[in-house]
Amino acid sequence: MSHNNSGRASKNERRAEAREQARIAREQEKKREKRNRLFLQGGIVLGVVAVLAVVALIVTQTVKPAGPGPRNMASGAAIFTKDLKVVESPALQPGEDRQAPEFDRKELPLDVTVYADYMCPACGNFEQQYGTMLENYVGSGDIELAIYPINFLDGTSLGTKYSTRAANLFACVVEEQPDVAFRLHNRLLSAEVQPEERTTGLTDDQLLEQAEAAGAELTTELRQCVKDQRFASFISANYKSVSEDGILGLAKGAQLVDDPNTGALQPADGPQRLRSTPTVIVNGEQWVAGRDGDLESYLLKLKSEIESKGSESDSGASGDKGDTE
Repeated sequence: MSHNNSGRASKNERRAEAREQARIAREQEKKREKRNRLFLQGGIVLGVVAVLAVVALIVTQTVKPAGPGPRNMASGAAIFTKDLKVVESPALQPGEDRQAPEFDRKELPLDVTVYADYMCPACGNFEQQYGTMLENYVGSGDIELAIYPINFLDGTSLGTKYSTRAANLFACVVEEQPDVAFRLHNRLLSAEVQPEERTTGLTDDQLLEQAEAAGAELTTELRQCVKDQRFASFISANYKSVSEDGILGLAKGAQLVDDPNTGALQPADGPQRLRSTPTVIVNGEQWVAGRDGDLESYLLKLKSEIESKGSESDSGASGDKGDTE
């Protein structure tokens, strides 16, 4: 009589069990490999997305549209009036055109605009010769002076774009602390401060020192405005506007000098474009030293003519009034 040992698997059963365990192990290995592939692919995708995000951020920062210009410079210039106060204006918005302010040139004050580059040696010479005189005439209310900063000499500062950075500082101060903007303009073109062409010019920190010397408070906002060159695109657009589209606010039929060396005029039927700095416009006409003489004498002559015409008008009005009575 034979007995089966039910507690012990047969050889065939053990072989089948081993095959099943091997199959399960293979499936688990396949699943593990699949998971690894998915993790790897997901990591690559996330990495690519991260890289693309960084690239997009860089591109956005590079080609982002220009922001608003500085407050108080809607025409492209800072306009100084009696007591050296800046005429207030809203910030020029992207896409808006610069507009020359309206001016009655039959009355005082005289309308004077100076186009200047803070690296320009001729601008420095002009400021050193006439800066104090203009300050006195503006302060007394005899003239309104528009300072129009441009940056056409950026290429002469060994890659530092000094003209843009100095003009940007001026714009930052005009927006944030306008009461010291006139003194800052004077300092930037003074013999002691203005750098020579073919140098790097002042650093941003040195520019801020000049702002402080002019009376500005070095607030966090002012420092950031200088660091970010917040109005660099606005200054570049200033130059593009006057060099391509022409100077705004000229009297009807007024022509600018085309060649400062010969005095030849620009064609009357085209835009009157900026050719050099400083360019000085008085009551809609360009003042040219070689043709018109000393600037103060020129201003006094115009002032006298306006006052004389005003006196004649007053006399005529009084006479008419007497006759009617």
